Amino acid sequence: MKCEKIIASLEELSPLDYAEDWDNVGLIVGRRDKEVKSVYLAVDPTDEVIRSALKAGADMVITHHPLIFRAIKKVNSDDFIARRVLALARNDISYYAMHTNFDVMGMADEAADSIGLKKRSVLSVTYEDDIAKEGFGRVGRLPKVMTLEECARYVKKCFKLKYVRVYGDLDSELETAAVCPGSGKSMIKDAIAAGADVYITGDIEHHDGLDCVAQGLMVIDAGHYGIEKIFIDYIRDYLGRNFPGLSVYTHGDTEPFTVI
Repeated sequence: MKCEKIIASLEELSPLDYAEDWDNVGLIVGRRDKEVKSVYLAVDPTDEVIRSALKAGADMVITHHPLIFRAIKKVNSDDFIARRVLALARNDISYYAMHTNFDVMGMADEAADSIGLKKRSVLSVTYEDDIAKEGFGRVGRLPKVMTLEECARYVKKCFKLKYVRVYGDLDSELETAAVCPGSGKSMIKDAIAAGADVYITGDIEHHDGLDCVAQGLMVIDAGHYGIEKIFIDYIRDYLGRNFPGLSVYTHGDTEPFTVI
């Protein structure tokens, strides 16, 4: 099938209008008229991902984080980003990114579903019309009242994590949680305003964690990749339902760093 047919379906799922102005989403490298028989999925378009996609013989690569965030003036082998672009173009691989548009329309509800949040609402509204409000993250009631320690272990299990970082009294009782996959530092105020007892996100810095606790908000830092890796299974299942003849390869569930 044509690449543009897959793109049209993905943009029906997560319209580009929901992406932030600073973001770079959509078809970034390659041809819309490319015939696609196989797709490679990953969170980040790293050198390893591109090598694996080439080895798999993929016709299209889809990632969550974009390969190009800022404008580049030259595409040559001197720059590591440009080298990736050259590798994709040289091998006629179409490359597509769905970042903040998927965060809003896909990732937020999937993360909330994963931990069973009930009576949920949008954590940080970024888009509003006469029909609905959409945005980053979700806030709602946990499946049951639990302590911070119990919730941390629950989050580990739900997202299949090796560890989480926790700020707050482990014996604190929690009823309401806010969840924001990726880096949620900028939405701390939204979580507090929503009355959340705990904030489940990633990339929380030392002082932010301490400040949250001082304001009555416990924090479970599951890592940036820790929650956003759900992108891979989500899009794999979506493509499987909508394009059953398409071969879909996925990058291994591996943290991009090692804890020693």
